[in-house]
Amino acid sequence: MPDEPTSAAAESDADPGYTNSGTPTFESVRDKIETRYETSIGAAELDAESPEGQDVEEQYEKRQQAAADRLAQIRKSMHDGS
Repeated sequence: MPDEPTSAAAESDADPGYTNSGTPTFESVRDKIETRYETSIGAAELDAESPEGQDVEEQYEKRQQAAADRLAQIRKSMHDGS
């Protein structure tokens, strides 16, 4: 079928994520962002399950508790001084 237009062949060779002028399509950009986001979520979940990640989480919780305790102490001292 040599009578087929060459533009159809050119369209089939073109990357579907880009326009003819080479600009990425909205769908391709959205897909790339979603893929990166999903990868980062997965990496965060894996990090949280590792011993190092659990240690960091414990340290964070201890700091949060210490901050809450200190805030309660400050509030109590302000009420006692009134």
